Amino acid sequence: MPQTDELMLDDLEALAVADPGEILPATASAGAQLRRGLASVDEAAIARVSADGRPRGLVVAGMGGSGISGDVLAAVAGAGCPIPLQVVRSHTLPGWVGPLDVVVAVSCSGTTQETTSLAAEATRRGARVVSIGSAGSPLEQVVQAGGGVHLAVDAHGLMPRAALWTLAAPLLLLGAALDVATLGPGVLQAAADALDEVATESGPVVPVADNRAKMLGLALAESLPVVWGTSPVAAVAAYRAACQLNENAKLPCTFGGFSEVNHNQVVAFDGPYGARAAVDDVFRDPIEDGAPVPRLRLVLLRDAEEHPQDAQRATATIALAEERSIPVDVVTAQPGHPLVRLASLVGLVDWASVYAALALGIDPSPIGPINELKARIAD
Repeated sequence: MPQTDELMLDDLEALAVADPGEILPATASAGAQLRRGLASVDEAAIARVSADGRPRGLVVAGMGGSGISGDVLAAVAGAGCPIPLQVVRSHTLPGWVGPLDVVVAVSCSGTTQETTSLAAEATRRGARVVSIGSAGSPLEQVVQAGGGVHLAVDAHGLMPRAALWTLAAPLLLLGAALDVATLGPGVLQAAADALDEVATESGPVVPVADNRAKMLGLALAESLPVVWGTSPVAAVAAYRAACQLNENAKLPCTFGGFSEVNHNQVVAFDGPYGARAAVDDVFRDPIEDGAPVPRLRLVLLRDAEEHPQDAQRATATIALAEERSIPVDVVTAQPGHPLVRLASLVGLVDWASVYAALALGIDPSPIGPINELKARIAD
């Protein structure tokens, strides 16, 4: 069982030393990112893309912290989206993509191999191609050479996972311009306000006893996290939580959405890390008896708007977990527009993932295995 340091989470100097990449300040900037994106978007460029009207289909291509911006758009568009909207995380476009479709390639750095490759392929197929990323990047060059449009963003040096809302802002505005997602007056501002509210409640100056994000981070650091969302919106937040726990805290995490997880993942409740795991003895000697086996911990992300059957499933799922001594944390979204609901959930899990890393004595910034993999497959 990993050991955590709860006291350091309330020590501002210790937090600054443990977070040299300044992931905590970056997390606090989420609301500001959304506002900057709204203020700096190239409206004329978006108008050029939308001049031909709503496409037959929309593909958002991106990897990692850049690609999840596509999931944000899909969650906002929802089940009522009037066209197919697909997020692609690979080297291959769907076979149906052609001149009637729009492909948006998102890469914070503008250097992601898979994303640049997909942008080039979309250009060859005659699709309307848009890129979102750094100005002057290889991605911009590929897209503009093919007659596409580049929406430049300035992430201010942040890693892609810490710049989600910088990348999501122009994509959301583009989705609205293409008439595939409805934002409405003030929605982006309301989402930014929700992110600010979470930051106020979750920031480093708020002590552990009053800080839900710190308490959740501590709990997840000592467990095998299982994060489930009770709606399509909440499922995107669950995916985000897993990715953030992977990259920031270097922890494994199982994630999914209702009601699919109730047909497979829930069976793990009866496994060696659930009901069959030995309950830790307060008198256990960590040297003589060894470390206890980590147990599952369920984080249930509840949407403010759920299908009635999924609301019933949530109640039943909590009961199943608690009957097996599996601890449960329930996080409920703020009410409102899907983007506001999503922002309120993502905001909290982002903070919790960073606190989990710092409580474990882990610098949340490095992504060593990712860089090693890139180096090994470089041409």
